[in-house]
Amino acid sequence: MTIVVTAPTGQIGSQVVQDLLAAGAPVRVVVRDPARLAPGVAERVEVVAGSHGDPDVAATAFDGADAVFWLVPPVVAATSADEAYSGFARPVLGALRAAGRVVAVSALGRGTPVAGRAGHVTATLAMDDLIASTGVPYRALTAPSFMENTLRQLDSIRERGVFQGPYRPDNPAPLVATRDIAAVAARVLRDGEWTGFAEVPVLGPEDLTYDRMAAILSEVLGRPVRYEQQVPGAADTAIGQARIDMSLAKNDGLDNGVVRTPENTTPTTFRQFLLGAVSHNGA
Repeated sequence: MTIVVTAPTGQIGSQVVQDLLAAGAPVRVVVRDPARLAPGVAERVEVVAGSHGDPDVAATAFDGADAVFWLVPPVVAATSADEAYSGFARPVLGALRAAGRVVAVSALGRGTPVAGRAGHVTATLAMDDLIASTGVPYRALTAPSFMENTLRQLDSIRERGVFQGPYRPDNPAPLVATRDIAAVAARVLRDGEWTGFAEVPVLGPEDLTYDRMAAILSEVLGRPVRYEQQVPGAADTAIGQARIDMSLAKNDGLDNGVVRTPENTTPTTFRQFLLGAVSHNGA
């Protein structure tokens, strides 16, 4: 079995690579700059240099693959969320169609009343439909917000005891660590038995409000931390507005449409995640 990993230097892709290598799976990566691969990885994988959004690169990388891990990188020049997601995938649909199976990181929200006005999530779900329409067996790992997003505000948390966001402070919603998404991705990629299209929710271990997250931060850091909601205004760009629309949809239940089960509950708690992050970052 040959498994192709796209975006292998990113937050999730790099962990997928490590999980697959730890399981002894043959791995091929598609990477713009092979020098950015984690130390020791290049010697253990087959490397295809370039962007997986390039049809020629994708055709080479996906040729003979049993499974492909698909993740859209940030598309800086995109003028809309649809261009950033479906626009990136559309030129390489032929290459994806020829892959054995495709596993992608997606988002929660399908079937909820707000799915059609959820900005980046709406565009992500449309990309899922586009890839699935090729007939390739496809699994979309549907995730809520990442625990790692909190780390973007480490300076504010350290200096002011505050982290901020557009989300309601009292709205319980799932939250997941990227390590758990990567672990599920590696497991599904190595499973050669499934067919068709399905979503695989990855919900983390519990639903948390932002006020509860602040309380856990306070306990882990040993100093008071509070959450402040910032109500967003209008954005200057379509991409910026898509981000705002996503946050408003999350406030209206976008991430709450899936019933939690033992199968879609992943292990890493917010407290465990923070303890690891504090140790690594010296917060």
